[in-house]
Amino acid sequence: MTRFLCIACEVFARPIYLSAAFSTHVVDVELIQRGLHNQPDKLQAGIQDHIDHAEGRGYQAILLGYGLCGNGTAGLHARSIKLVLPRLHDCIALLLGDPLRYQEQFDQNPGTYWYSQDFLERTDDINTFTTMGPISDTELAKKYEVFLEKYGKENADYLMEVMGAWQTHYKRAAFIDMGLANVDKSKKRVQLGAKHRGWMFETLVGDLVLFRQLLNGEWSQNDASNFIVVPPNHSVGLTYDECIFRCDPL
Repeated sequence: MTRFLCIACEVFARPIYLSAAFSTHVVDVELIQRGLHNQPDKLQAGIQDHIDHAEGRGYQAILLGYGLCGNGTAGLHARSIKLVLPRLHDCIALLLGDPLRYQEQFDQNPGTYWYSQDFLERTDDINTFTTMGPISDTELAKKYEVFLEKYGKENADYLMEVMGAWQTHYKRAAFIDMGLANVDKSKKRVQLGAKHRGWMFETLVGDLVLFRQLLNGEWSQNDASNFIVVPPNHSVGLTYDECIFRCDPL
């Protein structure tokens, strides 16, 4: 029996656990605190610690429930076990089930605050109207200086656009309903916050397709357009284009 370890952000708790339960493989799940998205360096270090701890435990692959996530997955190292992660910029595309669908939403309403039930439940900042996806403005400014030094202005500007361009004019609060539990209370909270700010409120139906593909090992059977498989002794590199990730030898 094939054994996988899935390391994921806790905003995916229900989709990950459900997909693991129905997977044809044995899947262990380890969740990481969502607040680390605001500190990408710490997020990267935390994920890498989980990857390193998986050594010698009989896993055939380590599945990452993350996208680029504020550059938090760039540079992750596969030791003796291959890594698999979706070719996505952030968690919103994973919940919507298709990066093209997310792009359509972005084109129509770039100034959107995004929510899901797990995101709202797994937080201590109950009175703060924060959003899924990109990191805060303060952290974006810090990251830009780092990107500028490491990658040059053109690549730094690209990364900043990916992580923060949507923040210019907020007009909408969108709740992604994954259909896994009663979300009335969570939706009501988002509706009230949107009303207070004079924003539109909209509910979008989520899609589990990418979660299922990831945890079922279907990334080894398709054309790899949705996922990247990082072999042992390689790291997660960046392409700065629609492919997002590449494999760099250590």
